[in-house]
Amino acid sequence: MLVVTTENIVGYKVKEVKGQVFGLIVRSRGLGGNIMAFLRSLVGGEIHEYTSMLEDARKQAIDRLVMNAAAMGANGIVMMRFDSSEIGQTMSEVLAYGTAVVIEKE
Repeated sequence: MLVVTTENIVGYKVKEVKGQVFGLIVRSRGLGGNIMAFLRSLVGGEIHEYTSMLEDARKQAIDRLVMNAAAMGANGIVMMRFDSSEIGQTMSEVLAYGTAVVIEKE
């Protein structure tokens, strides 16, 4: 599955638009991770516990996005974007979304 952030894919033609597609994940750090992150925030700098969690969440959101597009019969996703937000003070939501399409080489 070809996933791009652009509207068009060089060398390919969109034959059919299947519609909007998304992949969603909500993650929470454990108590130990939250304590370590809090202690690191006192000193300043990158909080590795959260960076790792959000990087994994983005990968999983893309995996779900691809699965949903494949279920629709698509072989490509254009205009892929990420959105994220907090739910409460301990959970992060990551959403990957785009347009599922059927493409073919020109």
